[in-house]
Amino acid sequence: MFKVKFFSNENGNEPVKDWLKNDISEVDRKIIGCDLKTVQYGYPHVGMPLVKHLVEDIYEVRSDISDRRIARVLFCQFEDCLVLLHGFIKKTQTTPLQELRLAKTRRNQLKNQK
Repeated sequence: MFKVKFFSNENGNEPVKDWLKNDISEVDRKIIGCDLKTVQYGYPHVGMPLVKHLVEDIYEVRSDISDRRIARVLFCQFEDCLVLLHGFIKKTQTTPLQELRLAKTRRNQLKNQK
C-alpha cells in the first residue's frame, strides 16, 4: 500500500484538494475517492480501465462520475507516495496537452522541492 498525498505548491496550496472540495459534488467526490483508494491499495498492479499510463512517470486515475462525465486525476510515484498532481473533467477523447503540461510542471516542482 502506498501513501497518497496531494501535490502542494510553494505557497502551501493543494490544487487537487481544492478542485475536489470546490468544483466536484459530494457524490462525485465519493466516486473519485473510492477509485483513488483502489489505486492506493493496488498500485502498481491496477491497470485499465482504472489506471492508465500517460507519459514518463505520469499516470491517470479514470473515474466515471455523474451525468455521464469523466474525471481524471493525474499522479506520479514519488518516493513511497502517490502524489496527486492535477484533477480535471475530461471533455475530449484525448488528454489535453495543457492538462498534461500542468501535471509535468507540478511533478518537476515536486522533485525540485526535495
